[in-house]
Amino acid sequence: MEEQDQIIPDCYRKEVLVLGCGNVLFGDDGFGPAVAQRLQAEGRLPASAEALDVGTGVREILFTLLLSPAKPRRLIIVDSANIGAAPGSIASLRPDQLSAAKAVDFSLHQTPTAHLLKELANGGGVDVVILAVQPDRIPDAVSLGLSPAVSAAIPPACEMVAKLIQSR
Repeated sequence: MEEQDQIIPDCYRKEVLVLGCGNVLFGDDGFGPAVAQRLQAEGRLPASAEALDVGTGVREILFTLLLSPAKPRRLIIVDSANIGAAPGSIASLRPDQLSAAKAVDFSLHQTPTAHLLKELANGGGVDVVILAVQPDRIPDAVSLGLSPAVSAAIPPACEMVAKLIQSR
């Protein structure tokens, strides 16, 4: 095994990698981590899939995947985003469907994340799916806990992830 292969965590080599993104300290921004934690707790993931709560550290993982010779077949990003829908609504998006504003904004987990996702999809051959929930509230100051609408979206998001893991 090459030295580069030894430094890549085994979980990044799974056929399907689910990354729960967001900051649990800011209300509904904690949706992605909550979904990842629920998937882990339920124990329903097949051996070929892994769900990780990556908080706001998704860029480092995406850089690693981009540079790695071994990539997942499918990458599922779970996050909260303004999708112009009712709070708790979930949209399934592709990297090229991210708004132009999100491609250049400077939030913790958008830039250069949008570009990295596009590169993984277009140049890396990875099927990238973004499951985005419409937040009800993302406060300016620390505020723990999801809103009722976003909390209720966790089970359907887990079902969507399960279907994406099963599909080819």
